[in-house]
Amino acid sequence: MVDQLVIADEIDFPDPSLFITEDDTPVDNFASAKQQRLLVSALYSALTDRVFLAEANVGIYHAVSQPAIVPDVFVSFNVQVPEAWWEKPNRCYMVWNFGKPPEIAIEVVSNQVGNELTDKLRIYEQMRVSYYVVYDPSHQLGEQTLYLFELRGVCYSEIADTWLEQVGLGLTLWQGEFEGRQDTWLRWQDQAGNLLQLGDEQAVQERQRAEQERQRAEQERQRAEQERQRAEQERQRAEQERQRADRMAELLRAQGIDPDQI
Repeated sequence: MVDQLVIADEIDFPDPSLFITEDDTPVDNFASAKQQRLLVSALYSALTDRVFLAEANVGIYHAVSQPAIVPDVFVSFNVQVPEAWWEKPNRCYMVWNFGKPPEIAIEVVSNQVGNELTDKLRIYEQMRVSYYVVYDPSHQLGEQTLYLFELRGVCYSEIADTWLEQVGLGLTLWQGEFEGRQDTWLRWQDQAGNLLQLGDEQAVQERQRAEQERQRAEQERQRAEQERQRAEQERQRAEQERQRADRMAELLRAQGIDPDQI
């Protein structure tokens, strides 16, 4: 695993009041906003046993002399948002406060002016983000839809494998419906290729599982009822056979014949 930059405790941190942690500039379109929401929501729904921070459109400061970079989505493991998140130092991801850069940065391409494969790539590389993902659904940058880069040493190498070994997550392109919109979406998956499900997907699956269990129980009840009816029919048949034998024995006795001697 690539060692990320870890900030030493004794370093003097810069004055947070000097940094712009948010502004009122609209930066995204409907498609990108939904895609970001899908990626972030799925992590919080599925990775309930892991400590991490996943956000969309939150600035990252990694150097005092440089402005923030704002990935569409980033994921940082083993960190949490501070309790006092309204305080200036805690409003965005300042690398020196969290002690390390995020492990994953994702950019969703919507035009040709974002410099995702040039300037932004170099920034994330210098920041030592383990994985940089560029998703280009409308092919603004070329024919390729998904670009994945892994930090090896101090440089990025483009990789074909969509399994991000260092963080135990995978990515895949999925055709389906999210928030009422049918499209191709970038989704997380586990090592077996199963999607990390959203909360509503988990609820649907749980309802289906409960319905299947109800149907199984109903089938078992019907099977038991059929078995009870079969046993009752067998009992009635045996009773009829006993009564027939009794009548036959009475007829024989009426004729002076001992039925037990036959």
